[in-house]
Amino acid sequence: MGQLRKNGYTTSRLTVTTASKRALTLLMLRPKKSREPLPGVLWIHGGGYLMGMVSMVHASRAAQVAREGLGVVISPAYRLACRHPYPAAVTDCYNALVYLKDHASQLGVRDDQLFVGGESAGGGLAAAVCMMARDRGEVNVAFQMPLYPMIDCFDTDTSRDNHGRVWNTRRNHWGWNAYLGALAGTTDVPPYASPARQTDYAGLPPAYSFACTGEPFLSETQTYITNLKAAGIEACMDVYPGDVHAFDMLLPWQPTSRAAAAAFMRHYRDACDRFHAPQPAKASPQAGSTQQ
Repeated sequence: MGQLRKNGYTTSRLTVTTASKRALTLLMLRPKKSREPLPGVLWIHGGGYLMGMVSMVHASRAAQVAREGLGVVISPAYRLACRHPYPAAVTDCYNALVYLKDHASQLGVRDDQLFVGGESAGGGLAAAVCMMARDRGEVNVAFQMPLYPMIDCFDTDTSRDNHGRVWNTRRNHWGWNAYLGALAGTTDVPPYASPARQTDYAGLPPAYSFACTGEPFLSETQTYITNLKAAGIEACMDVYPGDVHAFDMLLPWQPTSRAAAAAFMRHYRDACDRFHAPQPAKASPQAGSTQQ
């Protein structure tokens, strides 16, 4: 396990063995100065399910959490859809969450404050992991932070005919077709693959998200937040002007990105103060359900 010192936190690369005997690499960001135990944050990188790498966490909002001494972050090097379609990625990410829970004491993490987040496809995986955790009853997630998540495998008002920078309709179809494989274009897509197919939002963790006005995933993010609220879950999001997907990571110096980063940290701190994992509940009766 090597270590690399970043400004405000130390990075360690871990290799863990999953229940299926697979080796899974995790990147851990640990604050240099903090009072343990801290919230544990599972952060999942983006890349349309096809691309990306675990080191992207250093440009994410999760790095800000670690830098400010407010959480221990782990990020999984999940399998990408170019070679491993669904359910490989969500399985890897869920296994990373189980590792975080099972090793909470060892990692200096509070097992009642396990947070899950990510951006873009990582946000989609974060939502799916929260659904899986609720349905299996093995891990209680206190808060979710799916940022501009890629969660709807069908076109929406904002992903249809989208020509935004970085990500657009053509790339979106490419990513979903690769990730879903034989499920692409069918009505049999489960919510663990495309969380927008979920019909039962009860018992999911409170949530915060943000997106920009030209974001392909704006509509599906808004719908996800609306559905959580309709189920009695505390959830909210902010919308910023712009048409650059992942603007907060790619253009961090811009005023809009600074505002989004500051708002994220306000919501994160509030979640640390207010939200704790619920007691284990029975599995959802609609686990794995789909909607047409």
